[in-house]
Amino acid sequence: MTGTAASQVIGIALSPIISRLFTPSDFGISGSFGSLWGIVAAGVTLQYSQAIMLPKEKGDAANLFFVSCLSTLVVSFILLAICLIIPTSLNDLMKTTGIWALALLVTATMVSGLNQSCQAWCVRVKAFKHTSASQVIRSFSSNGAQIGFGILKAGAPGLIISAVLGNILASINLVRVLLPDIAAMRPSIQWGRMKQLAKEYRDFPMYSASQNVLNALSSGLPVLLLTQYYGIAVAGAYAFGMRILEAPMGFVSTALRQVLFQKAAETQHQERSLLSLYVKITAGLFAMAIIPSLVLFIWAPQIFSWVFGAQWYMAGDFARGLIIWLLFVFCNLPAVLFARLIRIQRTVFFYDLFLLATRVTALVLGGLYLSALHTVTLFALVGAAMNLFLILLVGYAVMKKEGQVNFAQIRDSLMK
Repeated sequence: MTGTAASQVIGIALSPIISRLFTPSDFGISGSFGSLWGIVAAGVTLQYSQAIMLPKEKGDAANLFFVSCLSTLVVSFILLAICLIIPTSLNDLMKTTGIWALALLVTATMVSGLNQSCQAWCVRVKAFKHTSASQVIRSFSSNGAQIGFGILKAGAPGLIISAVLGNILASINLVRVLLPDIAAMRPSIQWGRMKQLAKEYRDFPMYSASQNVLNALSSGLPVLLLTQYYGIAVAGAYAFGMRILEAPMGFVSTALRQVLFQKAAETQHQERSLLSLYVKITAGLFAMAIIPSLVLFIWAPQIFSWVFGAQWYMAGDFARGLIIWLLFVFCNLPAVLFARLIRIQRTVFFYDLFLLATRVTALVLGGLYLSALHTVTLFALVGAAMNLFLILLVGYAVMKKEGQVNFAQIRDSLMK
């Protein structure tokens, strides 16, 4: 968490400078690129990267690592083919021009997949110092490059190149850590075993990868649809507001995601109860986030205008509504991880389909009949309600898996 904190502090400290070097339109174009990148990157490993945690044998985990890397290469090649077939349509969607954005999209997708695979391996072997170092490298290089490009008046391309560069440098650091482990496990890596494990963990590409893509689509749609209904500057204000709100969330969630999944998998291997861990972490996250959320709900427009410049008052207005949704997103991290651990991806997949439908409905109806601010607020309220439902749904599934429990047992879990 220390490394993650350092990376977030760097980003937050430099944001008042970056916000004055780029316009809302620049962030709108960058946000459109990031939305499409995020959607593809969410499924680039077919989620075999998450399956790396689960086998008891380290050799099986090494085989799954290579399955994850091969999935990344296949998906990246398919994306390259799509970019060659319909370049104009993709550029129109991202509000970019020329081949540079398409080349960066393919590169960024491949690097994201390799980064996810390497990071999952490092988490399995508890190399948390190295994953934290990669977070610092990503933040420092990305934000530093944004300032440099901002001074050069590079506009949206500068923001996009900086994000891709940060991910590349972070991945290089993880690969350096990974190579000795993979070299030691080389005798265990066999094509036949890779195929067996890919089939054994097929629920990850079938449900977890689909779930991830649906979530990324749900998160990326606001930028794309706000651009359609209200213009690129409004979408940029939304993208900047999300960037600022997600930074402190990442301080806890990025580090906790790595540690909690490893800890929960270990707990399951030892046949100990998962319920206590699930309840305590979820409740603890809510207690941690409630006061900052209230502060932002009341004063976000004034804070954004003062810290980042008057041009970002609209972003603060959006942040006031978005914080309601992001409070529950912050608290649902155990739900997302435990759903994979207890293998209820199919149930969560159908939940995500319904979530996507409700979000699209909110954005389209808002775009047709409401102002931009009211549309974002409606979108946030729908997201908050659905995330609360997911927390309760997975909690019930954990309880059911471990047998009948009552509220007294949940109370005891919180008190321990």
